[in-house]
Amino acid sequence: MLRTTGAVSVASALGALGAGCRQTDRVAAEVTDTAPVKMPRLFAPSERESTEMPAPLAWEQRIGFAIVGLGRLSLDELLPAFAQSKRAKLVALVSGDAGKAAKVAAQYGVPRKSIYDYKSYDRLKDDEAVQVVYIVLPNSMHAEYTVRAAQAGKHVLCEKPMANSVTECQQMIDACKAANKQLMIAYRMQYEPYNRELIRLARGGELGKLKAFSTTNGQHQGEPNQWRLKHALSGGGALPDIGIYCLNAARYLSGEEPIEVQAMQFSTPNDPRFTEVEEQMNFNLRFPSGFMASAITSYTVHETKPFRLLGETAWAELDPAYSYRGQSMRIARKRIGSSIEAIEAPRLEAKNQFALELDHMASCVRENRRPHTPGEEGMQDMRIIAALYESARGGNTVKLPPVQGLDAFRGPTPS
Repeated sequence: MLRTTGAVSVASALGALGAGCRQTDRVAAEVTDTAPVKMPRLFAPSERESTEMPAPLAWEQRIGFAIVGLGRLSLDELLPAFAQSKRAKLVALVSGDAGKAAKVAAQYGVPRKSIYDYKSYDRLKDDEAVQVVYIVLPNSMHAEYTVRAAQAGKHVLCEKPMANSVTECQQMIDACKAANKQLMIAYRMQYEPYNRELIRLARGGELGKLKAFSTTNGQHQGEPNQWRLKHALSGGGALPDIGIYCLNAARYLSGEEPIEVQAMQFSTPNDPRFTEVEEQMNFNLRFPSGFMASAITSYTVHETKPFRLLGETAWAELDPAYSYRGQSMRIARKRIGSSIEAIEAPRLEAKNQFALELDHMASCVRENRRPHTPGEEGMQDMRIIAALYESARGGNTVKLPPVQGLDAFRGPTPS
């Protein structure tokens, strides 16, 4: 009798829950106002309030992403970022490891029918849930899988560096244009709040005329058999992997493009990690306005990721600048109407960089809008990287053709 009563009670509860869910679905379907919910101010005017409350899209309105490649970046950062996304959703996985893919799919609620391997990759064409393919593969595979995704009718978000050569970059751009699909390169720092604030300060003249930029991006690589240390897969060592952050930062902070580059590279003799790729690259960039940038990138230093931007009336720095989280800003300038030199430490609300770039791509797809970091932005970095390698080999300065205007290779500013 107890078992029967219990069964009836459970059935009634489930029925009521189902009815409640159906009612919720109906209510959600009827809601057309997607603006954030407003709440009254909680703190006194002296205190900082949180930013505007989020207004995430309903699940069925979100853009579906397939993650291609289940390496460390995907598992540690990208897949968890969907939980903080407001406009994107994970709907498919592509991996050459069936066991890993099945486990990850179960963890993130991806149905088995939406697990693909590299042989079945082109079947994504028939998966209507997938609108964007996010390429998270070794650099040498970016071009092939971007082209195939475009041919399958999918938009593409691709990790940096864009490819191993300018020629491959152009192939990716051409394929997406031919398919009328968006191509975005995952320059997460251009969406990160502190970097965006520094861009605003620099472009708004709050630092005075920009004069110089100095930065280091280094880490100590271990396992010598990893793909990043194989030239055929990576296209190079520290420069295209982590030095590209320094290069890209000099470009997006100033908005200019370099007209002259110099570089020196070094690899420790007999170190098995650096038989194919460089260990360290030091380089300098000169821009049309006279702005100068200097950078060090290395695979054999303790992790360090700062930058400092020098203007005529102030300087600003981030340390760390390029990490996945934990950015910290300082700004030094003279207070107006005072002889006091003040160093400020503005605090911004931390946000997940990967969720921000996922949401930007999703918005661009929904609105048919060019991404802020399109394929042309990635190709320009590869042009400059090629010139830096040329300079390092020849020990000379390499000139680049001048580019007119600011942000010549970027799309509209992200909201």
